[in-house]
Amino acid sequence: MAMLSWNIYEIHSLAHTLHGVKLRGRIRKFALGHQITCLVENALDAENLVRFALLPSEDLGPLMAFVQTIIPDAEIFQVLASVPNPVLSKLKVNDVSRYA
Repeated sequence: MAMLSWNIYEIHSLAHTLHGVKLRGRIRKFALGHQITCLVENALDAENLVRFALLPSEDLGPLMAFVQTIIPDAEIFQVLASVPNPVLSKLKVNDVSRYA
């Protein structure tokens, strides 16, 4: 069986707090309800940042539109592509060259 690779995205907002507002749970519930395979975590290496990962076959559009209904000024950027077994809380952990 082949390993799954994930595309990692970051959600930014200048006007809204992203931590402590149940954003991760709302995204997870939306993904479950729309049968979108998604991982989501708060970033520990940056302030007011949430990361999520989607399989490359998943359409980002519905999830992006949903996030923007909750946080109108949300900006979503892809930061990494094709990452096996991603860690979302700290991106540097995903650098395979760090492991001996």
